[in-house]
Amino acid sequence: MGFIFSKSMNESMKNQKEFMLMNARLQLERQLIMQSEMRERQMAMQIAWSREFLKYFGTFFGFAAISLTAGAIKRKKPAFLVPIVPLSFILTYQYDLGYGTLLERMKGEAEDILETEKSKLQLPRGMITFESIEKARKEQSVFFIDK
Repeated sequence: MGFIFSKSMNESMKNQKEFMLMNARLQLERQLIMQSEMRERQMAMQIAWSREFLKYFGTFFGFAAISLTAGAIKRKKPAFLVPIVPLSFILTYQYDLGYGTLLERMKGEAEDILETEKSKLQLPRGMITFESIEKARKEQSVFFIDK
């Protein structure tokens, strides 16, 4: 009788373990998908912001370029054209970010860093552990009982 009961309990525990493992895997997959979705939305917002900024900055750049060129011609001073150079760099950067390949180049560079320069990514004093968090918590807590 005890053998049958024990066998039934073992089978039940095995099924429960499998169910819990499947549940944990499903939860992890959902978390990974959610993190990926959030990252994609944040990147889409950054690209949209860059495109919107480009519209306003492009308009400003156009007016500035026309005004500075007219001023340089009218006063016969080519020095009026100097501000166009840094403004054109900003305009080009924003265009590349919003419509160009800047994000793909940044992604490629990031992948290269992850592969070849891993030591630059290490946290000072190593990974954070439960023990280090508890130690810091105990040091900060004035009213902690277990101190």
